Amino acid sequence: MSRVVYLNGAWLAEAEAKVSVFDRGFLMADAIYEVTCVLDGKLVEYAGHAARLQRSARELGIVVPLDDEALLAVHREIVARNSLDQGMIYLQLTRGVADRDFAYPPPDTPPTLVLFTQAKNVLENRAAETGIAVSLLPDLRWGRRDIKTIQLLYPSMAKMEAKARGADDAWLVEDGHVTEATAASAHIVTDQDVLVTRDLSHALLPGITRASVLELAARHGIRVEERAFTPEEAKAAREAFITSATNFVVPVTRIDEAAIGEGAPGPLTRDLRRLYVESRRGAAI
Repeated sequence: MSRVVYLNGAWLAEAEAKVSVFDRGFLMADAIYEVTCVLDGKLVEYAGHAARLQRSARELGIVVPLDDEALLAVHREIVARNSLDQGMIYLQLTRGVADRDFAYPPPDTPPTLVLFTQAKNVLENRAAETGIAVSLLPDLRWGRRDIKTIQLLYPSMAKMEAKARGADDAWLVEDGHVTEATAASAHIVTDQDVLVTRDLSHALLPGITRASVLELAARHGIRVEERAFTPEEAKAAREAFITSATNFVVPVTRIDEAAIGEGAPGPLTRDLRRLYVESRRGAAI
């Protein structure tokens, strides 16, 4: 069944949704994106994703063509038009169509806004039950990772290299410290039951799920430290996990050749996943 796609104010069958070859998203990766999870036909953590979209747009000087109310309405409408119960909404905003040039086009150039859906059973995630293995690789991405741009080639390369090594994903390392996974935030739990995650900076994305998990942890009496940690500290951790919009909380049970804890998902990670799903599912709009 063909999906319905939103493109610059029009609702189109996916085969009819076309973007110009002169679009700067296509030519220059001059674009940002957001992924919002859908559960029970409702938007999970929408406010956080909408706010991060606005921040990314401001950092790059791209205009979001819809106001807050209209953007929310489009998200709800695309869920309804595609009868989406579980899955995600992908939003991409580019600077628009212009002749190829390293200089930005005039500020009145209309941006390109696209949204589409992907069905996915986000609740039944086998990795959440078994855990995943990650491989440590150098972080060779550009320096402004706090902006959610579509420059995703190196994360894709890193994930493929990790898979070639027999792992599920990569944790990226820069200046002797872990930054994040290819498309998720990285966390460890020390033998003192302290949840450690990298502090926010230009080096990593301010994850919406990350922020919620840290808030839930603090609320339930779990000590949290936001600081850089080394690969050696990660390998010696009692537990490790990743967080992202559609994976929620997923245990990491192996880093390179080192088993994490007992080599199985730990209790704190399991509790955080349960707390996250229950609280955010109940608050979805």
